[in-house]
Amino acid sequence: MTTQSQPRGNITIDVDECKGCGLCVESCPPKCLFLAPELSKYGVHPAVYTGKDCTGCGACFYCCPEPGAITVYRLIPPPKVAATVMNAGQGGSHAPAM
Repeated sequence: MTTQSQPRGNITIDVDECKGCGLCVESCPPKCLFLAPELSKYGVHPAVYTGKDCTGCGACFYCCPEPGAITVYRLIPPPKVAATVMNAGQGGSHAPAM
């Protein structure tokens, strides 16, 4: 994994909603989540964001069974696909079919 010069995402986790199942930790591609060693007031180890390396992909959000436990913020838009701009200025508004 390469270190990026600027973070592309940020994650907030509501420890009162997190049930400590660990699905977000397992699904995170850059591995920037972990289960806290201390217990929450509900007696579970909640997920915690390391504070770096988030890409803003949202995998943790989509696999989380608890609505509202995880919020992902995309700080930088994903890179544009070159095919979407190939015909810019040629009157076409769509990328060519592949």
